[in-house]
Amino acid sequence: MSDSHYVYVLKCADGTYYTGYTTDVERRVAEHDAGEGAKYTRGRTPVTLRHVESFESKSAAMSREHAIKSLTRAEKERLIGD
Repeated sequence: MSDSHYVYVLKCADGTYYTGYTTDVERRVAEHDAGEGAKYTRGRTPVTLRHVESFESKSAAMSREHAIKSLTRAEKERLIGD
């Protein structure tokens, strides 16, 4: 089951970014759009998937999620090409 852990970055309707972890990107983005995702994205829909990275372990993905969340907005924009 390699590459079954993902870190993703969403762009919310208000222009902000949300970074998360999942094992199923499509399902998770749909949950965010339906208002069933993270509290942060509720009310900021629709969301657009802007970046995905895959990892072989949950710990590696969680470490990367933390690293991305620590980036400045400008650094996130460079990462996703905005």
